[in-house]
Amino acid sequence: MSKWHKVAGIGIVCGLALAGCDRSEKEDTADTAEMTEQEPVATESAVAPAINCDDPMVQDRLKSALKNTLNQQAQALAANYANDAEISLESGVVTEKINGVVIDVQNAAILQKANDNGMTTCQASVSMTLPSEDLYQASQVQAANNQPSLQSRLAQDNIRINNNMLVDDAFTYVVGTQGGQVRTRIAGQPALITVVSDVMAGSVLKSAMDEERAERRAAAQSSNNNTQAAPARQQPRTITPVEPIRPTEPATPPTINKPTSNQNSSTENNQAAATTETKKPVTPATPKSVPKDETIDMVIIEDDSATY
Repeated sequence: MSKWHKVAGIGIVCGLALAGCDRSEKEDTADTAEMTEQEPVATESAVAPAINCDDPMVQDRLKSALKNTLNQQAQALAANYANDAEISLESGVVTEKINGVVIDVQNAAILQKANDNGMTTCQASVSMTLPSEDLYQASQVQAANNQPSLQSRLAQDNIRINNNMLVDDAFTYVVGTQGGQVRTRIAGQPALITVVSDVMAGSVLKSAMDEERAERRAAAQSSNNNTQAAPARQQPRTITPVEPIRPTEPATPPTINKPTSNQNSSTENNQAAATTETKKPVTPATPKSVPKDETIDMVIIEDDSATY
C-alpha cells in the first residue's frame, strides 16, 4: 500500500508537472501567435515616404503659406498703425497690396532628413519683389517716425536687397505627408516675412494719410468758397437810381419885328434896350474924327473893339 501511495504520489506529481509543462507550452504558443499577429500592424504604421524639398507641389504650397502669413501679419500691423494715427482704413486695401508682392523659391535642398513622423526640414532661397511705390512710401513713414532705415534692418537680419527684390538665402521650412496629402509648414518666424509685412503696412498707412489730407484740404477749400459767396447772396448790393441831368435849355432869342414906315425911333430904342438886356454887347467907341464933306456917302473907321 505504501508503495502504491508512493507511486500514486509520484504519478500525481508527474501529472501536475506534465500539465504545467503543457500549459507553459500553450502560453508560449499563444504569445508567439500574438507576436505574429502584431507584426503586420507595425508594418502598417511605418513612416510615410519622404517628400522632396524641390517638388513642384511643395513649392506651390510654400508660396501659398508665405502669402497667407504675410497677409495676416500686414493686416495686424496696419490696424495698429491706423489706430495710433486715428485714421480709418478701407477693407481689403492690405490684401490688394499683398497680392502685388511676387514670391519665388529657388535652390531648395534638404537641411535635415525625415524624422519619425516623415517630416523633412528644407532650406531654400526665397525672394519677395515689392512695388517701388510701396518701398518709397514705407521709407517716408520710417523717416518721419525716426525708425531705422530698411537697409539697416535688412543687414541685421541677413537679408539682401536687389532693386525691389528682398532675398533670404537661408529660408527654412518643413514638408511631409499627413493623411495622404502634402503638408508644408514655415519654420519659426522668418525675418523676411516680418520686414515685408512691415513695409506693406507702412505703405498702406501712408496712402491712407495722403487721401485723408487731400479730403481735408478739399473740404477747407470748399468751405472758404462758400464763406466768400455767402454775403453776396444774403446782402445783395443795393443800386440807387440816379436821376439823369437835364440838359440846359438854350436861351430863346428875342423876336425882332421888321420896322415899318410908320414906326418911329421909339421902336428902335425898345429893340436896342431888349438886345442890351439879352447880350449886353460892348458899346463901340466914338470915332475920333468924322469928315464933314457932304459929298462922301460912307466913311470906314477902323476900330478893334467894334461889334458888327
